[in-house]
Amino acid sequence: MGKVKKTVKGITIDADKCNGCRACELICSSFHASPRYGSSNPARSRIRVVREPLRDIYLPVYAGEYTQAECTGRDKYIIDGKEYAECDFCRASCPSRDLFKEPDSGLPLKCDMCEDQPPLAKPMCVEWCLNEALIYEEREEEVEEADASPGDVEIGVESLIDKYGLQQVLDTIARVSKP
Repeated sequence: MGKVKKTVKGITIDADKCNGCRACELICSSFHASPRYGSSNPARSRIRVVREPLRDIYLPVYAGEYTQAECTGRDKYIIDGKEYAECDFCRASCPSRDLFKEPDSGLPLKCDMCEDQPPLAKPMCVEWCLNEALIYEEREEEVEEADASPGDVEIGVESLIDKYGLQQVLDTIARVSKP
C-alpha cells in the first residue's frame, strides 16, 4: 500500500469567544432534522455547549467517534474554581452517557461536518457562530492507503444490529437517508 493525501477537516474551538448562545446546537439539530430544517431538537445536535452560566464559562464540544466501552479515565478538571468531570469534554458517544446519541433510536451521533453542503462550504455550526468561537480548518495529511473491504462494513452493521436490533437500525437508516 502506498501513501495518499487525505483532507482532514476539523473545528477548532476558541472557548474564550463562546458566549453560550447555543446557535450552533440549534442550527445543527435543524440541519439534521427530517425533513431538513423541519424541526429543532437540541438532543439531535452533533455539537453541545457545556456550560457554567454563573461563572460565564461555555465550551462547545462536537461529537466524535463511537466507542463500545467506557473509558477508564475519570480525571477531573478545575476551571475558575469549578470542577468538571473528564466526560464533560469528551467527544465520544459511549455506553456510560446519553450525550451524542440519537434520541429516538439511541444510535450514536458523529459530527459529519455537514458533508452534503455545497463544496467549500463550512459546517453549519461554524457559519452560524456569530462570535467566531468555532473555526473550520482543512489540512492535507499523508496517510497509508486503506482498503475498505465489504467485510469491514458488514462487521460494523452486524455490531449495530447486535446492540440495537435489526428493526431499529433499519428505521434509523430509512429516516436519515431521506432528503
